[in-house]
Amino acid sequence: MRRMVTTMRIIKNKKLKNPILFTGLPGIGLVGKLVVDYLLKELKAERIAEVYSDAFPPAVHTHNSLVELIKDDFFYVKFKNRDYLFLAGPVQPALDMRYSKSEEHYEFSQQLVSFAEQFGVKQIFTLAGINIGEARLTREPRVIVCANSKTLVDSFVKSGCHPSGQDGLISGAAGLVLGLAKAKGIEGACLMGETNANLVYGDHGAAKKVLELLVKKFGFSVKMQAIEKESKNIEKAFNQLSKEIEAQQKELQDDDTPPSGLTYVR
Repeated sequence: MRRMVTTMRIIKNKKLKNPILFTGLPGIGLVGKLVVDYLLKELKAERIAEVYSDAFPPAVHTHNSLVELIKDDFFYVKFKNRDYLFLAGPVQPALDMRYSKSEEHYEFSQQLVSFAEQFGVKQIFTLAGINIGEARLTREPRVIVCANSKTLVDSFVKSGCHPSGQDGLISGAAGLVLGLAKAKGIEGACLMGETNANLVYGDHGAAKKVLELLVKKFGFSVKMQAIEKESKNIEKAFNQLSKEIEAQQKELQDDDTPPSGLTYVR
């Protein structure tokens, strides 16, 4: 069988000095994507490369009657004499194994690591969400850290992150990139905002927590008003849903029918 292929198209060559890479592809609660997209806008990032893969959906994107292949992009930012790269985009290989194969995920992630290595990246931070179910309705989200070195775990815990308290899995590029990067001698950590997997339109509250952490850790200069507004809206919706569920539970105390619970928040 033909091997799946991921290709990079360099748009602008940059000579970078020990850059740091952040990735924010779609995942649980869209947390990582929301954070990276927000930073790209605030920091006025420059697009330097495109990522194509036949592990992406078999479709094209249309805009003003023109079509183009679905792709992700690498962006460059220079901030306070430090070079940063960001991976952003609408897709990664499907996590549903009915529609993809594990080889696609490994090949895609390996190409990302190879690209990072080519540009001299020394640290990679994948941004993602972690599902805490309906606890998200009543609990302020925390940022959980998992890393490929204890030094990084300790560093982020000192900055306000919480270590993962149990064994688990990090699916997709957010996890595989770190495992493959370790073999190349590249440090990396996954920073996960607590969210609910049913929030298909994104959890701005969890994204705000991850963004605040990055601002504190790396000193990024960003205006927080827009994401704070979205965060307040979703927290307000959570409070309303929590009250509705509590009311349902009281009504159904003598009924065998379970409450409907959270489905989604738009």
